[in-house]
Amino acid sequence: MSTMQFHSLARPIVMVVCAVLFTGCAEQSPVAPARSAQTQAQRAALPGMDTDGAIATLQRVTARYHDLDVAKNEGFVLLHECESRPGEGPVGIVYVNPGRLMDGKIDPELPDALIYEPIRNSRPRLVGAEFAIPYALAPGGQAPTFLGATFQNEEEFGVFALHAWIWRNNPTGLFAETNPKVSCDAE
Repeated sequence: MSTMQFHSLARPIVMVVCAVLFTGCAEQSPVAPARSAQTQAQRAALPGMDTDGAIATLQRVTARYHDLDVAKNEGFVLLHECESRPGEGPVGIVYVNPGRLMDGKIDPELPDALIYEPIRNSRPRLVGAEFAIPYALAPGGQAPTFLGATFQNEEEFGVFALHAWIWRNNPTGLFAETNPKVSCDAE
């Protein structure tokens, strides 16, 4: 199978896996997962966990993912190629870890996804991390918050998500959905 054929199949496969996992969660009792996600969200924002501490933690645990092969070996799979959302701006290439996504946790030690920027004639560059909570695991069905930032609704993936631009400065904010300094032009 050529690389082109593999990449054209990767996103549909990841979407099917995520859909199956989301469906499985939706069939569970809504009380227990919501309580678990809420507990984890509260734990991640305990006193002493300020923005600087959370960013330092995220950078420490994601530093090894500058090597995309390490991320793939640890279960991260391509969710989507670099995208620039009309009216919003560029997001980047996103790799998600389905196991982490389905744990219902907001934990700086275990981000659910990684955001990369394509680099011409080179491997993609790690620019951020992402937290995501499937709707079925969100406390009370509401978008969670982390360090004062509210997760965004990402209907196409059935999750609430929050980007953290920890490896690329973002003039629109650390937790903004898009980053004007990220470019998809190298693809």
